Amino acid sequence: MTKVYLVGVNTSAAYDYNDSMEELALLAEACEMEVVGQNVQNMPAIHKGIYVGTGKIAEIREEARMMDAELLLFNDSLTPSQLSNLQEETNLAVMDRTTLILEIFAARAKSREAMLQVEVARLQYMMPRLVGLHKALTRQGGTSGSMSSRGVGEKKLELDRRYIQQRLVQLRRELAGMESQRQVQRKKREKSQIPRVALVGYTNAGKSTLFNAMIDRYLSTDEKEEKKVFAKDMLFATLDTTVRKIVPRENKAILLSDTVGFIDRLPHGLVKAFRSTLSEAAGADLILHVVDFANPYYKQQIEVTKETLREIGASDIPVFYVFNKADLAHEQGLIPLHSIPKVTDQAIYMSAKEGIGMDQLVDEIIKRVYADRKMCELLLPYCRGDLFSYLKENATVLSAEYEADGIRVVAQCSEADLGRMREYLTEEQ
Repeated sequence: MTKVYLVGVNTSAAYDYNDSMEELALLAEACEMEVVGQNVQNMPAIHKGIYVGTGKIAEIREEARMMDAELLLFNDSLTPSQLSNLQEETNLAVMDRTTLILEIFAARAKSREAMLQVEVARLQYMMPRLVGLHKALTRQGGTSGSMSSRGVGEKKLELDRRYIQQRLVQLRRELAGMESQRQVQRKKREKSQIPRVALVGYTNAGKSTLFNAMIDRYLSTDEKEEKKVFAKDMLFATLDTTVRKIVPRENKAILLSDTVGFIDRLPHGLVKAFRSTLSEAAGADLILHVVDFANPYYKQQIEVTKETLREIGASDIPVFYVFNKADLAHEQGLIPLHSIPKVTDQAIYMSAKEGIGMDQLVDEIIKRVYADRKMCELLLPYCRGDLFSYLKENATVLSAEYEADGIRVVAQCSEADLGRMREYLTEEQ
């Protein structure tokens, strides 16, 4: 296990930097690293050349060596020059927060699409930082005007750049094909008129636990295990977007999607790379913003998630807050136990792991996503049995009577379905 020494610069007196450093330590542990120490410097701004102050670098170097650290892990994205300068000043391996997150994503990606998206983000981030990797190689003289005039380091750099550029072209072509397939699937779901509900939130807030709890409760026994997603008390346990159809109330189905968790300073390349999978959230009828209510910094985590939703174009979608882990929050004195579950106009306080508040949450979901459904009475001719089958699957059929002229159906329909069957409408309320 690699021993790492954490380094950070706190540039804001109003910001609780301890939380950020604790999160960096958790990220390191998620990447199977052992944190042996840390050093935080308070400064008005990050040093452009070496990240920390010039007088701080020697202290960091000595402390890291005393603790047998093999790697310095910095709590921000480092510029190519900072990366190169820090390696020279400390004679230690250097990694920044962005690279660490990319490493975790690379290790956790399971589906082909997730692996390709992570590789795109890693290569894009690596490209401008190649210089420092080959700096130790010697330079050679030679004839000008060709690669022969370049040193070993420069030749290696040029070859790596060409490889990365070619690889990015291949990856983007393959991802474009996958995105086309995803759009076809999405159009099919939109055509079905089944409301779409997306779980979003900070990493480790309990989205996948809530997703699996829904599967446990509303799918048949033989379907449950294969329909669940991986869930564990760790950062970025789930990277792939998973969509499942469940029917929590009679004739009221929803498409529930579990998405990748967000984190403070999530690498921009990852947000861009995962835009296609995150589009499930951008196309949802309702977003369930899952919050770890037991985390003392949950308010900051809410703001991070809001900002990421703005980046993917999902800020205008109706949101209902799920303050999860309320049972643990009770132990911290944040909420009385007798008031769990607690439902307000905009939120529910519950515990997905303990199954507390699941029924109340489903009631709130159905109330919101089926709010535009209208009561109608239709007389469907017997030759249009396909429409009757469609209504039974996608609407709430309250009654059906077989008469001489056809099937008289009383149902709650969406505006789109109502327009499609308007010629068979006998009464609308």
